Amino acid sequence: MSRPFPSRSFRPREPLHRRNGKIRAREVRVLDDTKQQLGVMSLNEALRLAQAKNLDLVEIVPHATPPVCRIVNYGKFLYEEAKRESHAKPTAGQMKEIQISPAIDPHDLATKRDHAIRFLCDDMKVRVKLRFRGRQKAHKEIGFQVVNQFIKDVAAYGQADSPPKMLGDRDLNAVLSPLPRNKRAKNPRDLPAQDPHPTSVAPAAQPPLSAKDSSEV
Repeated sequence: MSRPFPSRSFRPREPLHRRNGKIRAREVRVLDDTKQQLGVMSLNEALRLAQAKNLDLVEIVPHATPPVCRIVNYGKFLYEEAKRESHAKPTAGQMKEIQISPAIDPHDLATKRDHAIRFLCDDMKVRVKLRFRGRQKAHKEIGFQVVNQFIKDVAAYGQADSPPKMLGDRDLNAVLSPLPRNKRAKNPRDLPAQDPHPTSVAPAAQPPLSAKDSSEV
């Protein structure tokens, strides 16, 4: 005779956020849709305010006394929360790509270099990709010079996993890995900003002219 399967009790899943009629507190502290505080009020009054704006009343701090609720579109609220969480994820192990060319403008190259340094300081790998176009393919040594110089310029923050190499006949690639933090130069973003308008130094005072000198002028 087969044994009956043990009965399982399934508890209803707790919602991610209580909202509207699911909120249990009698009094709540309310923030409006612009995050301005409206103060403590009864739950019914807060619900009326939310309904008047065709929005939801969402419990955002349930363990506070009283709980904190916000008047907001619930779908938009979930989107903003997911966006914040994605930005808070660690960047270590990610890879960013920097694209340059053999004839890149020096100002543009400096900007790309600053981007690479920023990525390396955030513990991300950087792929440097140089693409040869048209007649540039006949002078690939110029591209190698540009990439090798780029690697030297960011050497205080990261190093190439291997020498630059061609992928196909158009793309020259190099992958940079961040140095350990204790061996890496200080993040430029942590350095004090330089004063764009330094105080000018007053010229040294000139000695007064003697009677003889003044007669010669």
